[in-house]
Amino acid sequence: MQLILRSFDLPLKHTFTISRQSFNVKPTMIVELKDDDISGYGEASENPYYHKTLENMFQDLQNCKEIIEQDTDETPEEFWKKMYPHLKDDMFALCALDLAYNDLYARKKGKKLYEIWNYNIEKNPLSNYTIGIDTIEKMVFKMKETPWPIYKIKLGTKEDIEIVRELRKHTDAVFRIDANCAWTADETIANAIELKKLGVEFLEQPLPAEDWNGAKKVFKNSVLPIVADESCQTEADVAKCYHHFHGINIKLVKCGGLTPARRMLKEANEYGMKKMVGCMTESSVGISAIAHLLPELDYVDMDGAMLLSKDIAEGVNIDFGKINYSKLKGTGIKLTDKNSKTIIQ
Repeated sequence: MQLILRSFDLPLKHTFTISRQSFNVKPTMIVELKDDDISGYGEASENPYYHKTLENMFQDLQNCKEIIEQDTDETPEEFWKKMYPHLKDDMFALCALDLAYNDLYARKKGKKLYEIWNYNIEKNPLSNYTIGIDTIEKMVFKMKETPWPIYKIKLGTKEDIEIVRELRKHTDAVFRIDANCAWTADETIANAIELKKLGVEFLEQPLPAEDWNGAKKVFKNSVLPIVADESCQTEADVAKCYHHFHGINIKLVKCGGLTPARRMLKEANEYGMKKMVGCMTESSVGISAIAHLLPELDYVDMDGAMLLSKDIAEGVNIDFGKINYSKLKGTGIKLTDKNSKTIIQ
């Protein structure tokens, strides 16, 4: 098995702004695992909030290149367990590696990944489409530019309720709100009352990740369900979120890939919590991996590649929220842009 690492700059259609940052380009790492003439692909993009850069992800994978490239017939679960001690301090790199291995494993079996897991895709949830923070006029424009059944609206400004009131005038779509840690507990409880009137389905991570007392207060008093994001990063966090949140939003890069994500979904299900998987700004490589978890989910946010002005791969496509799978095996990826900035093999 051969390890190949590539980096790309992903350009966005619009400046993407959340409560703590803005960007127009997102650097991303693509991991390829090649076994004879079959390749599997995984991805992790840079993220300053989690202190992840391409440089440190590349280095961490390079440090265990010899172990990765050993010939193996291990299952993805066995491979993840073997690699975890070496990459436990870099879940982003472990995620990209895990996605690539799952993709490769399913391709070698001649199946799509959800078929390996015996999932039924007939009742998959629809994906939302994200509207980043901007002027109210531009947020309305972005929404009209992409008619959609469900929108995730990024908030964390001094005019949050006004934004949602204005957006509501232009669509009957379901709204989901993501404040990215920008509110206090009292603000969240008060905002929830007004936002429920405006057709909001749930609130995602309104408080700072470490504010567990505030989360408990909001959990008990909010008229809207609360879904954890920054407060639910790895497997150990699922139990912490119980009785503090009504649901969890799993990001594959934060937890270390598809393999631990499936364990987290099982645990959340046992607690009776709602289950969601979200994305970062990433290409169709990462987005297509998420698609295979859909039968396990109540909600999904997998619009990352739709926000790009140019993708680097082909995989699943999303039509008015509905996810259509690629005809290819594995996660369904075909890398179409060979103009990477860095190739390590």
